Amino acid sequence: MVISAKYEGGVFKPLVAVSVDEGTIVDISLPAPVERTARRFHSQFAPEFFGIWRDRTDIADSVEYVNALRHPRF
Repeated sequence: MVISAKYEGGVFKPLVAVSVDEGTIVDISLPAPVERTARRFHSQFAPEFFGIWRDRTDIADSVEYVNALRHPRF
């Protein structure tokens, strides 16, 4: 059985009604904390991305190309 609970004032409080006898000893498992690392967001103008499609002959206008992919005409 998995019971969602909120920890407040040193007590775990179930978020839903629980049918457990008073005084029952339970084991509580908490997930390991997730390490937060700094994210580096890349710009489309970053040197490693700049010009990667310059040799493509099928993409004359990038906006038209993307719109054609999003809204294909059959």
